[in-house]
Amino acid sequence: MNEIIRVFKAGIYKDNPVFRQILGICSSLAVTNFLANSFVMGVGLMFVTAFSSLTVSVIRQFTPKHIRMMVQTLIISAYVIILDIFLKAYFPAMSKNLGPYVGLIITNCIIMGRAEAFAQNNKPFISFFDGLIMGLGYTLVLMSVAFVRELLGFGSLFGIQVLGDNWVNWTLMIMPPGAFFMIGIVIWVTSNWFPKEEEKGGAKA
Repeated sequence: MNEIIRVFKAGIYKDNPVFRQILGICSSLAVTNFLANSFVMGVGLMFVTAFSSLTVSVIRQFTPKHIRMMVQTLIISAYVIILDIFLKAYFPAMSKNLGPYVGLIITNCIIMGRAEAFAQNNKPFISFFDGLIMGLGYTLVLMSVAFVRELLGFGSLFGIQVLGDNWVNWTLMIMPPGAFFMIGIVIWVTSNWFPKEEEKGGAKA
């Protein structure tokens, strides 16, 4: 139970992949103009990270060290292909909205990082949970950024207009600079709210 709690805290804020490790920034900037896009991308990454970590952990003792990275990449690619096929079959409009970014999940450092740093050295269940929570931490950041960008940029949430006709859309929010601006704010705010252990120790000293 203690291990589960530790992994949960690490994925959500202590070692969050976006504002702690500064990983997955490209997709964080690319798909956060709409909440729906961010939600689907986040859930997709949770699926790929969780099952990739599970698979890597299950076969870790049978994977030769000299081909370990190639095997991990192959595993991740297989799950990304499953996700891509699923979206194209059941959610074609969303698949079109996300464009190439679903396929680019293969190159997302979060997934490879968890496979190499955690799943390669831990048992299947906790590896699956670690991948799921790391994906959840990523999703929460995406949703937070998308909430502000869609609300200010379009006056809507999940495509539903919530601001009145007098609202003037902030064009900056739906452009790439708006994404950079919001991600920067998230990193700055979370760095002050959740200081690293060494920073706390330094403050005490």
